[in-house]
Amino acid sequence: MPFLPTTFSTSQPRAVFFALLFALLLTCAANAAESVKVLVQSSPLAGSQYYALSSVWPEIRAGDKLLLTREPDNRHDANAIRVEWNGQRLGYVPRSENRALAAAMDRGDTVEARVSKLRQTKNPWQRVEFEVYLVL
Repeated sequence: MPFLPTTFSTSQPRAVFFALLFALLLTCAANAAESVKVLVQSSPLAGSQYYALSSVWPEIRAGDKLLLTREPDNRHDANAIRVEWNGQRLGYVPRSENRALAAAMDRGDTVEARVSKLRQTKNPWQRVEFEVYLVL
């Protein structure tokens, strides 16, 4: 069992929360037969109007697995992360939200993504929302 301090300073509630969360995750990972997945981000799909979303819209469902692929040589964004569904490029993780995720992927951390929401709207930034999980 991980070490848990018995006293915490109440002036550091965020640090206390993360210390307890980390200890809980370590305990779960040590005791669980399968991996632990931690939700690290929820994002809209960027650039979907330029890729295959329109053609796969009737088939894609909330809960579907997405493939995230780093594109470190992308000429527009060195932190670019491509989002695919069943081999079809749907778009990208938004530039404003990809830096930490790109660093994690570059370190070799295992991440997974799933469609969390689909909306019938003309605004391409609101059509698909997806969640990214860090697999421990």
